[in-house]
Amino acid sequence: MESNVIPDSLRSQRLQPGIGFGSGSLRSSLRPGVTVPIAPLVPAATLSASSGPPPPPPPLQLHSLYGGVAAGLGPGASGHCNPGNPAVLKEAVEAVVRSFAKHTQGYGRVNVVEALQEFWQMKQTRGADLRNGALVVYEMVPSNSPPYVCYVSLPGGSCFGSFQFCPTKAEARRSAAKIALMNSVFNEHPSRRITDDFIEKSVSEALTSFNGNREEADNPNTGIGAFRFMLESNKGKSMLEFQELMTVFQLLHWNGSLKAMRERQCSRQEVLAHYSHRALDDDMRTQMAADWVNREQSMAGTIAQELASTERELEDARLAGRELRFYKEKKDILMLAVGQLSTANAATLPSH
Repeated sequence: MESNVIPDSLRSQRLQPGIGFGSGSLRSSLRPGVTVPIAPLVPAATLSASSGPPPPPPPLQLHSLYGGVAAGLGPGASGHCNPGNPAVLKEAVEAVVRSFAKHTQGYGRVNVVEALQEFWQMKQTRGADLRNGALVVYEMVPSNSPPYVCYVSLPGGSCFGSFQFCPTKAEARRSAAKIALMNSVFNEHPSRRITDDFIEKSVSEALTSFNGNREEADNPNTGIGAFRFMLESNKGKSMLEFQELMTVFQLLHWNGSLKAMRERQCSRQEVLAHYSHRALDDDMRTQMAADWVNREQSMAGTIAQELASTERELEDARLAGRELRFYKEKKDILMLAVGQLSTANAATLPSH
C-alpha cells in the first residue's frame, strides 16, 4: 500500500509563491525565478486569465472582504473618513494630530515627523513586538516639480502616503507622516482589536454577503471557514497588524499563487499555516516577478497594462488616505519584473 505522506522537502516546494510555467523538473516548475533567462514561452491557452489577476479562488477571498464584511477591518482611515471627500479626510487627520499633540507635548504646533517616530519608539519601549526595530522609513517619489509625493512605511510594514497636494518635498513628508500618525493612534483603540465579538460579527456578515451557511463558517476547507481561522489565529492583534498579514495573501491571490498551490494539491490549512508565519521577503517578490516575466514573454504588453492599472489603484488609495502596502508591493514586484526582463533580454543579445 502506497503512503500518501508528503516529504517535508516537497511540501515546502509546493508552497512556494511562484506559479511555475516551466514544464521541466519539479524545481524549475516551482521556482520560476531561477530560470528566467531561458524560460520557455507558454501556449496562449495555458495563460487564459493569467494576463491579469486570476478569478477569486474558493479559499481566502480575504481581500474582497475588507470593503463589506469586516467593518473596521479595512485600511485605516477609510474606516473613519469619507474617502470621497478630501476636506473631511484633511479635517479628521488634523484633529487627530492636534489631539495627539495636546496629550503628549501640550498645546502648540506639533512636528508630525518627529511625533510619528517617537510614537513607535514609545511602543517599542512598552514591549511591542517590532522585529525590525522602531524605525519609520520615508520614500520620496522622484520628481523635479510639484506635486511631490512621499510614502512612509511603519515598523510593522503598513504603508501610507501623502494625501494632499504638496508643493514641497518637506510638505509631502509631513502629509505622509500625518496620515500614518492618525492610523497609528487609531490602531491603539480597543475597538481596533480582534476580539471574539468582532470575529462573530465579521463571520456573520461574510455569511450574509456570500449567501453562506453556518456549517461553512465552521469548516476550514471553505473560504469563509478559512477567514474565520485567520481571525481566530490573530485574536488580540490590532487591525493594522492583521492588515499586514493579509497583504501577503492578497499578493498571493493577485499573482495566481493560491490557484497554483491548489493545483499542487496544497491544502488550505497548509497554505494558511505556512504563510501566516512567513513575512513578505525578497525571495517571494522575486518569484512573483518571474511569473510576470513569463506572462510578458507570452503576451507582450502584459506588464505595462498591469502596471498602469496598479499605478491608478495606488494613486486613488493614496489620495483617499488608505493603507497602501498591497498596491505598493504590486508596483514594486512589477518593476522588479521589468528589471528581470531587461536582464534576460540583455543576456540574449549577440556580443560584438
